[in-house]
Amino acid sequence: MKRGLAPALVVAGLAYPFVVHATLGRVSAAWLALPLAALWLARGLGRGADAPGGRLLPLAAVVFCLVLAMSNSQDWLRWYPVTINAMLLIVFGASLRHGRPVIERLARLRHPDLPAAGVRYTRNVTRVWCGFFAVNGAIAAALAAWGPWSWWTAYNGAISYGLMGLLMGGEWLLRPAAAKAV
Repeated sequence: MKRGLAPALVVAGLAYPFVVHATLGRVSAAWLALPLAALWLARGLGRGADAPGGRLLPLAAVVFCLVLAMSNSQDWLRWYPVTINAMLLIVFGASLRHGRPVIERLARLRHPDLPAAGVRYTRNVTRVWCGFFAVNGAIAAALAAWGPWSWWTAYNGAISYGLMGLLMGGEWLLRPAAAKAV
């Protein structure tokens, strides 16, 4: 069960904008928010406090989903991607100040004896991700506040994930060059 939660949240995140758009005016916002809250609650209960984001990220997501369910407002549905980007920005940013940066933790899963140059590189990559989450969240917020539903759905359901993939792919391509430079 525990292993299935992360993929379930990924699928829910990917499907969320399309499900919201498809159910507008037909399904109560609470019926979309409560299953998300349950997934996040299960994730938080099954997650170690020392993991990046610990229990804070799932707790914040549960609180947002419960507020969304109680408000039962379609307008609040637009703010879920903004909330997720803000939480990820906080987790990645906080990791730069306290403990190991998120990307370094991930790198150490494959390379436990990460050299000092690798530590510097992963710190910089974590900073790039912080910038991504800030910009992505700002665009999602602008679309939540002023954009038509079709733009909101296109950006949060496809474009933002495409940009995330480009960032991951670009970093993967630059990593060998960065390793040689140090």
